[in-house]
Amino acid sequence: MSMDDIGTADAARQPGHPVLARLLARIEYGRLIVVTPEGDRLVGRGRMDGPEAELRLHSHRLFRRMLWNGDLGFAEGYFAGDWSTPDLPRLLEFAAANLGAVGRTVARNPFAALASRIGHFRRTNTRAGSRRNIAFHYDLGNEFYRLWLDRSMTYSSALYEHARVETLEAAQDAKIARIATLLALEPGQRVLEIGCGWGALAARLAAAGAHVTAITLSTEQKAEAEARAARLGLAGRIEVRLQDYRDVTESFDRIVSIEMIEAVGARYWTDYFGALRARLARGGRAVVQAITIDEARFEDYRRRPDFIQRYVFPGGMLPTKTIMADEAARAGLRLTGAEFFGASYARTLAEWRRRFLEVWPMIEAMGFDQRFKRIWEYYLAYCEAGFRRGTIDVGLYVLE
Repeated sequence: MSMDDIGTADAARQPGHPVLARLLARIEYGRLIVVTPEGDRLVGRGRMDGPEAELRLHSHRLFRRMLWNGDLGFAEGYFAGDWSTPDLPRLLEFAAANLGAVGRTVARNPFAALASRIGHFRRTNTRAGSRRNIAFHYDLGNEFYRLWLDRSMTYSSALYEHARVETLEAAQDAKIARIATLLALEPGQRVLEIGCGWGALAARLAAAGAHVTAITLSTEQKAEAEARAARLGLAGRIEVRLQDYRDVTESFDRIVSIEMIEAVGARYWTDYFGALRARLARGGRAVVQAITIDEARFEDYRRRPDFIQRYVFPGGMLPTKTIMADEAARAGLRLTGAEFFGASYARTLAEWRRRFLEVWPMIEAMGFDQRFKRIWEYYLAYCEAGFRRGTIDVGLYVLE
């Protein structure tokens, strides 16, 4: 690795630069350009190929945040305007590639880490906790999501891979069609959708002849899903309930659950898969779309709640692919197929972020402030970087 001081001032004498120098010296992958508040330009290069990115430092407060709160402090520095970059996903992909090196330099203060774990534990997904956690993210208002999602208001990964589609709308339609194919649905069958969102998938399955029970914990989503069913003339085939998955008592021929397990929490994974097994009729089939985290990252991730768990999805946690298979087997379910399409999620997130920024003036007019904008921009870019780097993935799991 090499470091070049291209500025005119002596970088080592500037406040915060000793920490920055250590960070740059420990880069393993790619190349990072840092422009300091004093106008210095520092370049760190790793020994191995990787992303190239630029960090524009506006305040040395960032280093205090990172020394106290590690990578969470880095995110909070962005929210506060301590730094910017011309390409946020690229910078976060660079950070993901060098996460181990950064962690050795600015490990989270143990007291801050303990406070974060306690806060995460207090947001556990009991029945009441689940309602609060879901409302925190999904009850921002249907109009907020309508502004930047596709026309179907599908808030999960689209399917560009293998679908030969270009637009977000077409890719979401391709994903829904793929789920319907995997369900092998027959007319008249009863379907349970756990975590129905705003009702696009339920409407597609009902239109194919199914009787759908769609459950959500979001009052906003329930209202929109019911309105959609009525608008499409499907109200007689879709029942939308404000109900926890643990409280469903009927049996169903098919169960589908799209990116809901991420909100369940590790403590309740066994309950979730147990509910799938208990509610699935003999000979039935379930399709679960799930985001998973890399096996090698899981233990550290489980011990240290990250930015998304703190600011976006309280109470949530990503399983690994092994956990998905093990929990299914423990519940008595047979995993008969799995398809992965992480690159499609990276593209979906990039399109969501583009749309979000494009309509920001309308979102701001709804009462949301600049801090909210930075949190959401960071969230979308952070996830995109994870999928591009392969630290997280998304898959469709078929269970019988």
